[in-house]
Amino acid sequence: MIPLTNTRNTETDLLREMSVKLDIPFWPKLPAEDVKADFTKKIPIQFLKKHKLAPMKTADGAFIAVNDPSDFPPIDDLRRILDWEDAGIVLSTSSAILSAINVAYDQGSGSAEEFIQDMAEESPDSIISEIEETADLLDDTSDAPVIKLVNLMLSRAIKDRASDIHIEPYQSSLSVRYRIDGVLYNALNLPKRIQSSLTSRIKVMAKLNIAEKRLPQDGRINIKIGDRSVDIRVSVIPIAFGERVVMRLLDKTDTTFKLINLGIDEERFKSFDGLIRSPYGIVLVTGPTGSGKTTTLYAALSTINHPEINIITIEDPIEYQIEGIGQIQVNPKIGLTFASGLRSIVRQDPDVILVGEIRDLETAEIAIQSSLTGHLVFSTLHTNDAASAVTRLIDMGIESFLVTSSVIAIIAQRLVRTLCHECRETYEPDDKSLAKIGIGRDILKDRKIYRKRGCPACMNTGYMGRTAIFEMMILDDHLKKLILKTSDTNQIGKEAIKLGMTTLLQDGVRKILEGTTTIEEVLRVTRI
Repeated sequence: MIPLTNTRNTETDLLREMSVKLDIPFWPKLPAEDVKADFTKKIPIQFLKKHKLAPMKTADGAFIAVNDPSDFPPIDDLRRILDWEDAGIVLSTSSAILSAINVAYDQGSGSAEEFIQDMAEESPDSIISEIEETADLLDDTSDAPVIKLVNLMLSRAIKDRASDIHIEPYQSSLSVRYRIDGVLYNALNLPKRIQSSLTSRIKVMAKLNIAEKRLPQDGRINIKIGDRSVDIRVSVIPIAFGERVVMRLLDKTDTTFKLINLGIDEERFKSFDGLIRSPYGIVLVTGPTGSGKTTTLYAALSTINHPEINIITIEDPIEYQIEGIGQIQVNPKIGLTFASGLRSIVRQDPDVILVGEIRDLETAEIAIQSSLTGHLVFSTLHTNDAASAVTRLIDMGIESFLVTSSVIAIIAQRLVRTLCHECRETYEPDDKSLAKIGIGRDILKDRKIYRKRGCPACMNTGYMGRTAIFEMMILDDHLKKLILKTSDTNQIGKEAIKLGMTTLLQDGVRKILEGTTTIEEVLRVTRI
């Protein structure tokens, strides 16, 4: 690399300075639509990644994006191989170049239809014998069509920000759907004849028994796609027309968990920050599967994670590894359950304990005893709102006085899709919609309400990403006295609202008025 004056600058600053000194254009972003995939069959992806080169064709001609313009030999080699002798040079960041390379090789990997045609004459047994994992999915040069098809499905799912892939067999077809921002979308409709090959490939990747087709199986796959590391949890269950496969994708590349990024307003952020620093007690996070409970708890643990605090978790499964925290994986096959693991954790001198989920009376009792003996305990429950968690614990068999003695706060949450800022548009909602979310038209005098529209940036969904809405019920003396008298969810909820609790709907309305989400989204997740 050509030496520059200030070595403390960021990569972008250095490249800007180099651009001026060498009179070479600097492109901080490389638009994906300008990356043509026709060179992918001539140039190995490893060559481009090693030398950080991205060939591009635009309306103005051919260009090569480089990170180090002083590395002449590979640039000259690339020009010669592609017959781009007159190709210009532009500077770009390492991340932008690697992203452009990944997009090009993803586009050049072929279509699902091509692979399906190639699979017509292949048997599952011949395909399975060829499988051996590679370090990077994009580097996989296997010729087996089913391997290419699975690689294509995974890379496209990750590029489309999917959290889950559903492979669903029916009587005469095979459907593949992606869950993006919490909603399922049809991705592929495949012929029934490739069902066995496709399922076998995924089961081999997940180290499952391909011969067992009568019982449910769970496995795990670790893959790399470009510079991203992805953990995949695989669930296979037998249904009427074959085996149904669901893959949960966890991107481990960016695992920074911060409370400030969760979408909590400033006032409740201070309350939550104080709760997670309590010396003892139980903090419960409630909501249905996929509502972001684990992410909230990881953010809480990351916030208080210091060398002077001993934090131990027991989870099923461990979704992300956090440096400095001892994490235990539940394994019922050998008798390691939440309850038995929690008993052992208490003997490890912990300050903070995370129990992945309170599923039964035994786990609840041990968690409560742990909190009463000077530990701060985090856990989750599957209930509809914060007040329902009290009823659920008492219904499990926990005495009401133990609930009031141990639980310090209950947080209910949901995930709402956030509007795409590239295409959202303002509009005047009708009176019926406003009545559903409990606001009057006078509130809109100085505010705007947005709705989805759809553009290429958000794949025409109108949404890009998700944020959480919260309901935080802190158990003060008034609520504790009420809980000792009754476990009625409605009474507890009404009293909490009187004492100032913001409900899920009210927090959703705040995000609607901020332009973060839509009325339809908030109503969808709060089920009103």
